[in-house]
Amino acid sequence: MKRQRGRGRATLACMAAMCAVAALPGQSWAAGEPNPYTFDSAAKPVQGTASNTAGPPLKAGSTYKDTIKPREKRFYRIDLDGTTNAYISAAAVPKLATKVAYSDKLTVSIEDRSGAKCSDNYAQFGSAEYARPVAAYADRTIAKESGNCQEAGTYYVLLERTSDATSTPETWDVELRFASEPGLKEAAPTAPPETWPSASPAAPAGGPEKRPGGTSFTDATSLKQGEWQDEITPGQTLFYRVPVNWGQQIFASADLGTTTAADSAQSVSQAFVLSLHNPARGYVQNNGNVYYDGKQKSVALDPLPPVAYENRYDSDSAISAMRFAGWYYLSVTLNPKIAEEYGNKAIPLTLRVNIEGEVQHAPAYAGPAGDFEVTEDDQEAADSGKSAPEAAKSDTMKLVAAAGIGAGTVLVLGLGAWTLLARRRTAAVPEASAQSSAQGPAQGQMPGQLPGQVSMYGQTPGQGQDQAPGQAPGQYGPPPAW
Repeated sequence: MKRQRGRGRATLACMAAMCAVAALPGQSWAAGEPNPYTFDSAAKPVQGTASNTAGPPLKAGSTYKDTIKPREKRFYRIDLDGTTNAYISAAAVPKLATKVAYSDKLTVSIEDRSGAKCSDNYAQFGSAEYARPVAAYADRTIAKESGNCQEAGTYYVLLERTSDATSTPETWDVELRFASEPGLKEAAPTAPPETWPSASPAAPAGGPEKRPGGTSFTDATSLKQGEWQDEITPGQTLFYRVPVNWGQQIFASADLGTTTAADSAQSVSQAFVLSLHNPARGYVQNNGNVYYDGKQKSVALDPLPPVAYENRYDSDSAISAMRFAGWYYLSVTLNPKIAEEYGNKAIPLTLRVNIEGEVQHAPAYAGPAGDFEVTEDDQEAADSGKSAPEAAKSDTMKLVAAAGIGAGTVLVLGLGAWTLLARRRTAAVPEASAQSSAQGPAQGQMPGQLPGQVSMYGQTPGQGQDQAPGQAPGQYGPPPAW
């Protein structure tokens, strides 16, 4: 029965894995409309409270979905130890076509029990005053020279929405992500870099390839170094992710292609925005200072330092954000006003990504790096263009295949052992019968029966019902465990 139970567990594992494949999220949106933001299918519904002590708990490694109204505050609770760095990101997702102003923003903070802020940051629309997903993070970082927020205990996350009087007063959706970074087993450098390579690298070799973008951080399309072609419609935001390892720099630019328009068409300022976020979904920088007149236009990110642990000690927020390895997120949003002048049609988009520098050793983390490393699977996803859900689906299918092969191997080996055992028993019967015939049957034993052999009724002849001559019950058939 042990083998039967083991085989059942393997079957259940396969079924569970296949169910997991079926549950993976997919992309869907209404025809002719800009793609909506695709929230993580594993995001847990949560409702922040107006009082910090009543705030719902958030768990490390989890994603949550909430909403927030203009001028509203929402509290959540997190429990931290005294060695792990914590990052809480908040992505504000206003509805498409709603009006936002320069000063509209979502602020995220982490506070200790005394109300002192560990850190705060905000996501703001700025001069590109059109609705789009924007994100920022707050962190609790362990540092010897810091006196605040170093102890283990309860902390509170605060979301605050600032809204201009001219903005649409609709509720925003919010996606929260709680990521943790392990402490160090040994001290790391604390002096941030003063200089780094800043010259724009040559265009990536290999020529352009098509790779359509995703609609959120969750389903961002994976990219490696190269030139990538896509198309984008007014109001749409496309997401991509690039693995950047320790010691490497990322350079990125975006080109908006040409389109036809009426002679009366006017140029549009802040035509499209290229943004960069780090592996904890913290804002790094963006560039949207470009107008569009139907002719090709280009924007590029400012040169950033190589990824290094010590970057976190720099006062410049863009440099500080380049503090760990992992997936860096690029997003591009096309101004919805483009539709008014040039029509609501797709315009060619080209992304150019360069990754420069040799990979360096990771810091001496005291535990698994989690989101803050680049693995072989990450590199494979970047090569193939898989999003995180697609990569997870691929891994699940590999598990299903491995489980199926494993169960099949056990079955084949079991049948082989059964056959071998049956053959040995068959070979042993004539020899034993010959010896028994030479000696003559024992008292109460049927001719041809092995000494002490048990009948099919569990008794030797003479003790119960008689057995047919030459019969050897149990001689054939699977072992009892089968």
